[in-house]
Amino acid sequence: MQKIRWFIALMLVTLVMAACAAPAAAPADGGSDDSAAETTGESAVEPAAELTPVRLQLQWVTQSQFAGYYAAKELGFYEEEGLDVTILEGAVEIVPQQVVAAGDAQFGVAWVPKMLASRERARTWLTSRRSSSGAAPSVSWADSGLESPEDWAGKRIGTWGFGNEWELYAALRQAGIEPDDPNQVTIVQQPFDMSLLLNREVDAAQAMIYNEYAQVLEATNPETGELYQPEDLTVIDYNDVGTAMLQDHVFARGEWLEDEANQDIAERFLRATFRGWIHCRDNVDECVDIVLDNGPTLGEGHMRWQLNEINALIWPSPNGIGVMDDDLYQQTVDISVDFAVLSAAPDDAAVRTDLAEAALAGIEDVDTTGEGFEKLEVEVTPGGE
Repeated sequence: MQKIRWFIALMLVTLVMAACAAPAAAPADGGSDDSAAETTGESAVEPAAELTPVRLQLQWVTQSQFAGYYAAKELGFYEEEGLDVTILEGAVEIVPQQVVAAGDAQFGVAWVPKMLASRERARTWLTSRRSSSGAAPSVSWADSGLESPEDWAGKRIGTWGFGNEWELYAALRQAGIEPDDPNQVTIVQQPFDMSLLLNREVDAAQAMIYNEYAQVLEATNPETGELYQPEDLTVIDYNDVGTAMLQDHVFARGEWLEDEANQDIAERFLRATFRGWIHCRDNVDECVDIVLDNGPTLGEGHMRWQLNEINALIWPSPNGIGVMDDDLYQQTVDISVDFAVLSAAPDDAAVRTDLAEAALAGIEDVDTTGEGFEKLEVEVTPGGE
């Protein structure tokens, strides 16, 4: 099965959900001082005289996972496209699909399977396409002997839920273990940290490779007085298991996108966002500072680790940043159907790439594929400070 890369939130997928709406190549030093224009190119579109207000709903709190959006705003890329973008933080109780469906934001960020499942339940339709990655492995202690999903039988396995569990559930079912049967496995509602694993209250925990995994490495091993090391852990990658699905993508209401003027807004929004991510590829230090200026809950060391991992998930992008591989989308759909995330494959109206492709075509004199990208070596810091 083809390994899924993480194309971070840069291809548009559109959603109509009124029925379920709730109320309202990187430098070795980690970055350079080059100007934004030098590293991200310039838009071929003339700036609008008056800015159009746009709201973007993130699926989680401020962190380097969303650095490209913050960079696009801070560096004026959105403004150059005639947009006044407000970035809305996410939280446990915030569901981006509901926020966008209610009309409280024009764009949202969420995982592709969540969006397709929401669309199916609401009997709604999607009109555009984009993708992300299998970047949420299961992590256990190396001394536990849990080497594959088959070893999870009879164990306590943590997950955040809220639609984040489907890769895990697909892996369990593939291994012949029914996650809804407590006699076969105990599924534990996990907080959005690694406390249960650190306290050995679960046998395995869900983690984002760019976030919670690092939180374990940033913690002190009480037996040694030193930070935990990768060899202390076993990481089960769903890309290897065969149940990885696309994650972050940008979406909008299909009804809203029927208006050609809004299609133009979407194209401009994506173009500026692409430039933000290109800038964060080439200017890591500056983008970490931009994220820090927006008040993340974790420290500089953690934000630097996170952006380095995010960049490695995005780059290289052989088709150009934001243009999704059809095979990866189909893999996500097939897994979702085979393991009961979806009852049936979505129709062809579920996704589109034309707006992302048009946005990409409007970026001049810049590397949009990152062919020469190399991941940096980032030091783990105690507590992520």
